Amino acid sequence: METKFIFFTGGVVSSVGKGVTSAAVGRLLKERGFKVAVQKLDPYINVDPGTMSPYQHGEVFVLDDGAETDLDLGHYERFIDIRLNRVCNVTTGQVYADVIAKERHGDYLGGTIQVVPHITNEIKRRIGMVAKTTGAEIVLVEVGGTVGDIESLPFLEALRQLRSDLGRENTMYIHVTWLPLIGATGELKTKPTQHSVRELRSIGISPDMIMARSDTPVDDALRDKIALHCDVDRQAVIPMVTAKNLYEIPLLLEEAAVGEYLLKRMHLTSRKKPDWRPWQRLVAEVQKEKPVIKIALVGKYVELHDAYMSVRESLGHATLHLGVDLDLHWVHSGGLEKNDGWEEIASMDGIVVPGGFGERGIEGKIQAARYARTEKLPYLGLCLGMQMQVVEFTRFVLGDEKANSTEFDRTTPHPVIDLLPDQREIVDMGGTMRLGLYPCELQPGTIAAEAYQTNMVHERHRHRFEFNNEYRELLASKGMRFSGLSPDGRLVEIVEMSDHPFMLGSQFHPEFLSRPNRPHPLFLAFVKAACQHAGISCKMQNIFPEEN
Repeated sequence: METKFIFFTGGVVSSVGKGVTSAAVGRLLKERGFKVAVQKLDPYINVDPGTMSPYQHGEVFVLDDGAETDLDLGHYERFIDIRLNRVCNVTTGQVYADVIAKERHGDYLGGTIQVVPHITNEIKRRIGMVAKTTGAEIVLVEVGGTVGDIESLPFLEALRQLRSDLGRENTMYIHVTWLPLIGATGELKTKPTQHSVRELRSIGISPDMIMARSDTPVDDALRDKIALHCDVDRQAVIPMVTAKNLYEIPLLLEEAAVGEYLLKRMHLTSRKKPDWRPWQRLVAEVQKEKPVIKIALVGKYVELHDAYMSVRESLGHATLHLGVDLDLHWVHSGGLEKNDGWEEIASMDGIVVPGGFGERGIEGKIQAARYARTEKLPYLGLCLGMQMQVVEFTRFVLGDEKANSTEFDRTTPHPVIDLLPDQREIVDMGGTMRLGLYPCELQPGTIAAEAYQTNMVHERHRHRFEFNNEYRELLASKGMRFSGLSPDGRLVEIVEMSDHPFMLGSQFHPEFLSRPNRPHPLFLAFVKAACQHAGISCKMQNIFPEEN
């Protein structure tokens, strides 16, 4: 079959939920037997989000091939249970860098380089690469931002051209908008949606479906009004009321017959009957009353929860499958340095210290690791969280508070965490870390080996600094176990404490591979330890059958 393309645009306001909507639609299509891939078009000029502050962009989601991408790719992978590649996230920076490089090389034979056709052709080429590299039969493409943003105009023009290039039966436009509620009258207003669609149509794109986001129910009269004024079939106006749980959204779209409408519109026939029973069990399990465990996430960017999106979701996956509820406390590591937040920490059943960059808040993370070690509180360190666990233990073993990572103190007498050897001559910051999927060999008889139930795993990395092997023998003699190593034994990937119920740190990011149907083994092991600390009985729930 010819590849089909579904394009998602946003209207009225940003952060309206296009990413989750795209992911949920992808799940609808996968349930009907189609191979699906999703691409995010980001209009910013940065080449990728790797050098952007989490406060501005949220989490950087890393793929198998080492691409640093938008956090929406995490939604795509988790909802649809697929593995994407670097062509699935395109930025304005990438497009212009490629076109300018070709111009410098003389590829355009002296022609004048213009947004149309050169930039739009490059965007279309990158959209076409998704199907070629993934084998997807249906490609979903989300455009970041909101219609009316000057930055997104070249992307929208490329999407407009693709209908002519590919044919109407192979392309579909879905517009995701917001219906604001006027508090004084209690009315939902459709006028912003109408203006947004008018703006989109002025560019040359007429939406085939409108998904109307709202915090309150949308009645049939409003659907009729939107259909009339926006020239869309009434059954293609889909009310999307804010869900209590993200994983309800595919079920809500299925109930609204979105999947059947999409297939009819694109002249496709479902290959199998969707089986939503696992998702229904998942949502039902979320809504049950269950014992609660309290977990502290000690981070530097806790004001913006999106900075730790995958960590939060991974904890949720693990607690859901173990039959407990998650009470997640966001604790600022900088506050701990000022003795703010320790009462909260003292009431926790476990501590997670996630990744990050820069010196701010580092001592608070080290103090959290010390508290977990001395109080025998379950601890999971992720990337930087693992490194600070090592720094803290080295300080304890040596009795020298100057032990540190050279990322934060280049003159430390005990550089227990140091720059990777192959990073020493690198000057550019973007895309130059140890990125992507690498193998890790687990040592028998360790917490990690027990959690994974195998001796070799592959995990996603994003770091520039690594454990300094000069300290391996010393720390091992004092109770630190190196339970995960690179196959050549050169790099330490997982550390544990031998005299602790659960104190484990991974140099990689296990949160990037956790799925709602398949919680990550390290998060499962950590939550089990937290349940034990809380005196709560927990066991694995069989919510999802094994998926292909």
